[in-house]
Amino acid sequence: MDKIMLVTGASRGIGAETARLAALAGFDVCVNYRNNQVEALDVVASIEATGQRAIAVQADVASETDVLRLYETIDNELGSLTALVNNAGILESQSNFENISLQRLRRVFDTNVGGSFLCAREAVLRMSYKHGGKGGAIVNLSSRAALLGSAHEYVDYAASKGAIDSMTIGLANEVAGQGIRVNAVRPGLIYTDMHASGGEAGRVDRMKSGVPLQRGGLPVEVAKAILWLISDESSYTTGSFIDVSGGR
Repeated sequence: MDKIMLVTGASRGIGAETARLAALAGFDVCVNYRNNQVEALDVVASIEATGQRAIAVQADVASETDVLRLYETIDNELGSLTALVNNAGILESQSNFENISLQRLRRVFDTNVGGSFLCAREAVLRMSYKHGGKGGAIVNLSSRAALLGSAHEYVDYAASKGAIDSMTIGLANEVAGQGIRVNAVRPGLIYTDMHASGGEAGRVDRMKSGVPLQRGGLPVEVAKAILWLISDESSYTTGSFIDVSGGR
């Protein structure tokens, strides 16, 4: 059986590294992106260089119409999905709690929570035994922020990742008998472009002294944890979390 993975938000950072490692593990990969087509195509080229198949599909996971089109494209061009990595996520500029608007909260939750729900739903419809699937694995990207709260910076983002933790546990219990394992990874301070989008590109360097390992993490270090949870090496693991956070 072909191994086929969807990685959302895979044009850069953790998503891109996950897609590349998946190819080395024998997966054909759908590289989902929202805006960065050039970077997504670079990831596709690196996957194809390993001999695996890859496609880049533009879709905003916050849009149900886009998610349905994304999955239809995978069905038609790659085949039956066996793995989903719910990586796509956004945050907005650093802010104290009292300045977070309802509009901002909706934007963050629509992508981080709504997008993950939609993508997981469509994956279950394809992987579960009762729908004719052969099983599979889902890994959700949470964050250490779900436990730490991100006071004075991103309480809305942290709350959205707390919702991902709850979804991971509930979905894992619901589909375990249908051949689907569901787990999550909680990255800590990782060197990605997301910090710049929040208004502080050097955030990891500012905060790394508070990390027991005294450094920020690399996207590939998170990707390796994701690939372990997807792989058969974690065959008895579901509803679990791996913190990739240097001890913080």
